[in-house]
This record gives sequence, C-alpha cells and structure tokens, in this order.
Amino acid sequence: MAIHVYLNFNGNCREAVEFYAEAFGTEKPQIMTFGDAPPNPEFTLPEEAKHLVMHARITVNGSDVMFSDVFPGMPFTVGNNISLSVMSKNIDEMKTYFNKLKEGGKVVMELQETFWSKCYGQLTDKFGIQWQFNHEE
Repeated sequence: MAIHVYLNFNGNCREAVEFYAEAFGTEKPQIMTFGDAPPNPEFTLPEEAKHLVMHARITVNGSDVMFSDVFPGMPFTVGNNISLSVMSKNIDEMKTYFNKLKEGGKVVMELQETFWSKCYGQLTDKFGIQWQFNHEE
C-alpha cells in the first residue's frame, strides 16, 4: 500500500504538470482528460470540461504526485486543493481504512467500481483532510 499526494487545479493543470515534470526532470506525463472518459448516457459532459485534465501523474524521486483539474462548477480553494490518495492491491484493506476514516467525516463518493478501478472512493475526514482510495492491480 502507498499513499500519494494528489494536487487539484482550476483549469491550468496541464500547464502545472508539464512545469513540474520539466522542473524535476521526469518523463513526459501521460494526461487523461475528462473528454477521454467513456461517455455516460446519464450525464452529458459540458464542452468546457472536455479538455480539462482528469488525471495525470509524475514520479519525483520515487514518489508519485498526481494531478487533476477540478470539474467545472466544483469548488476550488487555494490551500485546500491537495488530497491524499491511498493506493492498494487489497480491497478489504481499503474498505477497512475507508470505513474508519469516514467516521465523523463526509463521504464524497462511496467505494465503488469505476471504469479505471475495481474499487474507488473519496471522503473528507473529521479533520478536513481529503482522501481518495484507489485499487491498483
């Protein structure tokens, strides 16, 4: 299991991740946009969201740093744009941690299967720390 830093940006994520990749001399980041995601018939993706970064990652001295733009209309506050991402191959372990951290906190997205993960969820703990849980194969 690993915990990674996840940085959120307000429409300038691509610029930021490319800047950090160059600054730290990493490989060119692979960038997935919201427009790259499979279409959802229950939700029409706004045109202004299609080019925004849904996910990017670089490795800096052995540590993964992940990046995303906030979705249009979602709140963005400088200083609160960092979350911790728990990456694990053990779904039961993820469920245990998720259930403990959600006590007194707020679940943003229950653990569930997504198109990129067998098990993914988000919550804000009782101390205001944002957490993401992602099963990695």
